[in-house]
Amino acid sequence: MYLVVFRNRKRPDLDSARYGADAERMATLAACQPGYLSFKSYTAEDGEGVAISEWASEAAARAWAKNADHAAVQALGRAEYYAEYTLFGCDSPREHRFNASDAGSDKRRDV
Repeated sequence: MYLVVFRNRKRPDLDSARYGADAERMATLAACQPGYLSFKSYTAEDGEGVAISEWASEAAARAWAKNADHAAVQALGRAEYYAEYTLFGCDSPREHRFNASDAGSDKRRDV
């Protein structure tokens, strides 16, 4: 698995309707890409946004980054949507899982 974490702060003068439409279109398009596994995004109380996407491989994530429609919206993001962002990519992240419904006394496990 390849994990991409996109931390961002949006511009105060952001066109929210246009951004929302582009974000929805990109989420739909990404889900159709080979190697796509999942996507979630969150916004903190201080306004920072975090988007997390999971891909089958780094090559799949990089192919998505080079998708023409995605590249166009990325450029628009730099020009109009984001005040700042940081992108992290991680190949084979270390993973710990916990599930209270699992049997046994130690319910945490390394994967």
